[in-house]
Amino acid sequence: MQQTHDVFNQPSALENYNAYLADEVLQYWVNRYGGKWGEQKLSSFGHHIGHELLQAGFDANKYLPEFQPHDRFGHRIDDVRYHPAYHHLMEHAITQGHCSLPWTTPKSGAHVVRGAMAFLHTHADPGSGCPLTMTFASIPAISVQPDIAEEWLPKILSPHYDGTNKPWFKKQGVTIGMAMTEKQGGSDVRANTTIATPVGETGGGKLYTLVGHKWFCSAPMCDAFLVLAQAASGLSCFLVPRWREDGSKNPMHIQRLKNKAGNLSNASSEIEFLGAQGWMLGEEGRGIATIIQMVALTRYDCMLGSSALMAQAAKEAIWHTGERKVFGKFLHEQPLMLNVLADLALEAEAATAISFRIAHALDNSATAAEQALIRSATAIGKYWICKRAIQHTYEAMECIGGVGFVNENVTARLYREAPVNAIWEGSGNVQCLDLLRVLNREPDAFSVLMAELERGKGHFVLFDKKLAQMKTALADTTTLEMQARCHMESIALLWQAATLIRDGEHFIAEAFVKARLAERGFHQYGTLPPDVDAAAIVKRYMPKVR
Repeated sequence: MQQTHDVFNQPSALENYNAYLADEVLQYWVNRYGGKWGEQKLSSFGHHIGHELLQAGFDANKYLPEFQPHDRFGHRIDDVRYHPAYHHLMEHAITQGHCSLPWTTPKSGAHVVRGAMAFLHTHADPGSGCPLTMTFASIPAISVQPDIAEEWLPKILSPHYDGTNKPWFKKQGVTIGMAMTEKQGGSDVRANTTIATPVGETGGGKLYTLVGHKWFCSAPMCDAFLVLAQAASGLSCFLVPRWREDGSKNPMHIQRLKNKAGNLSNASSEIEFLGAQGWMLGEEGRGIATIIQMVALTRYDCMLGSSALMAQAAKEAIWHTGERKVFGKFLHEQPLMLNVLADLALEAEAATAISFRIAHALDNSATAAEQALIRSATAIGKYWICKRAIQHTYEAMECIGGVGFVNENVTARLYREAPVNAIWEGSGNVQCLDLLRVLNREPDAFSVLMAELERGKGHFVLFDKKLAQMKTALADTTTLEMQARCHMESIALLWQAATLIRDGEHFIAEAFVKARLAERGFHQYGTLPPDVDAAAIVKRYMPKVR
């Protein structure tokens, strides 16, 4: 047999590298916002992400979760079984502090360092980030009920992962999920029909039984779930464990796993409560106020997750085109491709910048101004970054070409994953309405947001002009809701620009202002103006593999 051809002009895979040390942009923003002290931890974390955990991510997305309702003798077990790679991903993240660092090490920059871990974990597998995020975000909501928190928080914050299906009190460490939406309501959780009835006494910390359903319960293998249900005084929040305190199975039955377009390694389910027991968290009738503390952090992690998708997509595209020749030159040196790559890198860095700006605000949330910024700006970032990731990941996949569309290449997964964060934890319209609600009810929060944007004034005439136009547009309250997406986009772009201007590299800020604030009428990637230093932007984003 004769060999038909030689394989050449094919790039090497971006693997077996340190995902943190190779990322100049991530390091810049971690250091800029006070996380330099975590460099050694992040370097170790990034080493494992760039080596064995990359393969674990591929395996976890190939060998999908399987639902086992009963054991072989007919007992109801409601078990979800995963490939060992999934457990490897979960164990690494939890033992390194992905879910716990800001709570166990409450020092300046802790949210920034933890944010970088979440960012890097997404490079290996976004799906397993779902239970990690919910576990991390559950702390403030559970903390409103001190007696329940005393029992549960030590296990939630523990650096131990136990993926077995056994009672929470027999584990060293546990994970927490969330179940809010129902078929008839979706984002309108006040339409929920699940009923909570007290077993004995009523109120916070007391035991109730729940009867009803949840249309979406992600990560149903978690040890307990924050759940909304109707009590006598209205919608209330409950912590519902998979197992009762007597060791019996809590009747929270999984109906089926969702067959999703993406987010494949993460099991999402429909469930029914048939008298499942759970403890009320906080005051009866104040369930939304309680659980929103968890939702605020999961929305922030949606920002981080989508920023990470874009960062990885841009790096994969730049890496691939940097080793592939076309018409006698490396592809990433061809002027038109260079424009596309620089545009992708610019978008990814702007997303990363405001995501870590929120991490910095979380580290300083004791101040009223930073707390107000979190309430308004998280909705802006969640709306804008998560929507931008969809087109962005596609464009990166196109840069790589046909091989980028097959599942052996990570960009196919990034593209499938991209819509998830835009839809979950409140879709785009919900984010717009939440921002309007904050601005209408909390004028001080609006002032803080404007002050954040005004940090960028005085550097670029174009920025100052756009800021003035946005303020004028917001003054027309008659069409505020109808035009909410227009306002959201304007504010998001100005916030990204202001963050890059004040906290970023000058040439990145200048390129962003020229590319995103000029009224040029172009919306596709690869349309940067000719006076932008595209080569410098691409060089900054090229993975520094040693």
